[in-house]
Amino acid sequence: MTDKPSKKRKKRRTGRVMGALAVLLAAAGVAVATTGIGLPAKEDDSPARGTLPPATGTVTKQTLVETTSETGELGYGDATTVNAGKLTGTLTSIAAPSSIVTRGKPLYRVDDSPVLLLYGTLPAYRDLAVGTDGADVVQLEQNLKDLGYTGFTVDKKYNEATAAAVRKWQKANGLTQTGTVELGRVFYAPGELRVESDKAALGDATQPGQAVLTYTGTKRVVVVELEMSAARLAKTDTPVALKLPDGKTVPGKVVKAVTVIDQGEEGSARAATPTTKVKATLALEDEGAVAGLDQASVDVAFTASRRENVLTVPVAALLALSEGGYGLQVVEGAGTRIVPVETGLFAGGRVEVSGAGLTEGMTVGMPS
Repeated sequence: MTDKPSKKRKKRRTGRVMGALAVLLAAAGVAVATTGIGLPAKEDDSPARGTLPPATGTVTKQTLVETTSETGELGYGDATTVNAGKLTGTLTSIAAPSSIVTRGKPLYRVDDSPVLLLYGTLPAYRDLAVGTDGADVVQLEQNLKDLGYTGFTVDKKYNEATAAAVRKWQKANGLTQTGTVELGRVFYAPGELRVESDKAALGDATQPGQAVLTYTGTKRVVVVELEMSAARLAKTDTPVALKLPDGKTVPGKVVKAVTVIDQGEEGSARAATPTTKVKATLALEDEGAVAGLDQASVDVAFTASRRENVLTVPVAALLALSEGGYGLQVVEGAGTRIVPVETGLFAGGRVEVSGAGLTEGMTVGMPS
């Protein structure tokens, strides 16, 4: 018949288990409460209430924000190509790279006749003349009005009044005064643009669909690619923090996020596997902060989680309780007591906590 383990053997075994637990938790950076809750003190131990910690912290109420960092590229954003329209001839002028083109100004010239920039989102797709109507007529008339031409109503109808304004516009730009806007004479973009590069050379014969130049927006932005698992971070208008090469951090926000296909690395021995990613475009709150920088790598801090008005303590204040979970050593005068707590968000060296009787301003121990 097997003898029952003696109380002395049980005591030794319990001591070994608790000792091992203390070592594991200490390695994780969390102190272990070896007296107080869940673990009776030895008869010759001094009461835990009379032992003050070597350092203390304070329970504060604050907004806790967890961030995740990604690397982005500062520049002017993705480039868009301007293709030659139906105007054929010889390319005699192209706007220079890095130049800014505004409403009513030429992007390039064919046979010394200008192709002019107007603002809008609807591409030109037909000739506009008396008798036509539609959204493209409204877009043209709005541009004429913004350029200072009068005598017509901005509406869907292209009538004689519109044609009269067009003839004045044509005269001002050295064009034949026909009153008709032929397809290819204007190019629509959402606003002023910055020429990124020229794709054709002076003297080239223009053909419909031929790339003439590429352009970007005029404001510097940061573009960052995210894995699909992080797509939630890039919702439009989400605030971000941008760390510049000089170490300065400036605020920004997400202005656009699109899904793209990353084809993988070229030249690899193994076939590249395309992956779906999210390309986020971020605007800087103060573009002056990047004056003098055209391109640079930027660290982008996205907000992963946010908890408003919660109680927090330094992470180092947490005690791992022997019965499981965490507690805090609350300092009260010359004594202390252990308060069990539930933990929430960890961020910035602090942790969200809640527990019975825990209030803002309490002092808690931080074991060495």
